[in-house]
Amino acid sequence: MYLEVKLFHLFTVVTSVLLYLYRFLKYYRQQQVPEIPRLLKRIPHINDTLLLSSGIALISITGFTPFTASAPWLTYKLFAVVFYILCGFWSTNRSASLASRVFFFIAALSWLVVIFGLAVSKNPSLFGMG
Repeated sequence: MYLEVKLFHLFTVVTSVLLYLYRFLKYYRQQQVPEIPRLLKRIPHINDTLLLSSGIALISITGFTPFTASAPWLTYKLFAVVFYILCGFWSTNRSASLASRVFFFIAALSWLVVIFGLAVSKNPSLFGMG
């Protein structure tokens, strides 16, 4: 069960990142997003819901509990995910300048590196956080 949920979680992570990269590049090029069917507009929301659900399932299966001394890496990872989401949101803000969008895009990618490192190593001290 663990392996299946973990692989599903990784699939939704990759899907989410690819959708974010696509959306940023469309905004970066300042192209109008063509009208797409309603179902396709909902895919990111559906995927992110599945991503969150699989993350909660992994917490349940593994017993790692965020915000406790037993899994500080998971606490840091959750905070990094929040910062990634915020930077991703700001990087696709059409009213922001191009320079600030690029800055927040690079920041979002940097937070992805931190998230990946924490998930793989389960050691927050590798990033000077523990």
